[in-house]
Amino acid sequence: MTEPAHVLVVEARFYEDIADELARGAEQALMHASASYERVAVPGAFELPGAIALALRAEEADPAGRRFDGYVALGCVIRGETTHYEHVCQESVRGLQDLVLRHRIALGFGVLTVENREQALARASVTGRNKGGEAARACLGMIALRRRFGARA
Repeated sequence: MTEPAHVLVVEARFYEDIADELARGAEQALMHASASYERVAVPGAFELPGAIALALRAEEADPAGRRFDGYVALGCVIRGETTHYEHVCQESVRGLQDLVLRHRIALGFGVLTVENREQALARASVTGRNKGGEAARACLGMIALRRRFGARA
């Protein structure tokens, strides 16, 4: 029997109401899968890769080894009047993908990149598109795949 996964949920809190709904969806999916989890908050989507990198660094320094089986990155970037949107979207996605490839981590990507709050709320809502739950399920799927191939890290 496979032991339940332990997941770190990193949530960008720039848009509190959207972050709450994304986290609610992720929590529901993780609980449904009997996975345990911890949550940490960062200011915005740009900080998501850095927070996961800090967790990975702490795990590397820990003689007990890897603490988390996977990671869920949650956040929202809403287009504004400047090119800031493009920079934040591009760099947060690039940073997360770099972590996935470099450290072979299981990651669920739940960062919304939208034009307005209405789109964000429709995608975040657990009664709507439930992108937080989708990201958690993606993470769990990648954990299962990694376990299937016998890779721990």
